[in-house]
Amino acid sequence: MADAIIDVVGLEDLQIIVDLYNQIYRPPRDEESFRRRYRGRYNILQLVARMGDEPVGFFLGFEQKPNVFYAWFYGVLPGYRRQGIATQLMEAVHAWAREHHYETIRFECHNQHRPMLHLAISMQYDIVGLRWDTDRLDNLVIFEKNLNQ
Repeated sequence: MADAIIDVVGLEDLQIIVDLYNQIYRPPRDEESFRRRYRGRYNILQLVARMGDEPVGFFLGFEQKPNVFYAWFYGVLPGYRRQGIATQLMEAVHAWAREHHYETIRFECHNQHRPMLHLAISMQYDIVGLRWDTDRLDNLVIFEKNLNQ
């Protein structure tokens, strides 16, 4: 299992996350698209996972509503997957959310992203629903985890 360093980073480090995002996801996004999504959001959390000095993964999230923290994106570079880095990111998010008095973490995942579905279930998330994504014409599985259990 990898022993990544997980750092909380500010908006001044958003370009690091944008670069990671664009190596993992399609279509690519620019920094401004992330800043637009953050507008009006409370308690934005950005994490970067590093192996040595190299950024290899990230997390983005924000308050969805009082007591519920929304995990918007997790990502790990392909060459670093299956080493426990996503688990470390998820555990860091849980710890941060507890410290900030959130009761629930929620995220959505496309059905074809099997490794993330498996990780969520192994981390004791519950499937609480499905949502049709009109942009990608695919189902999103909605997960929640009660942080007080």
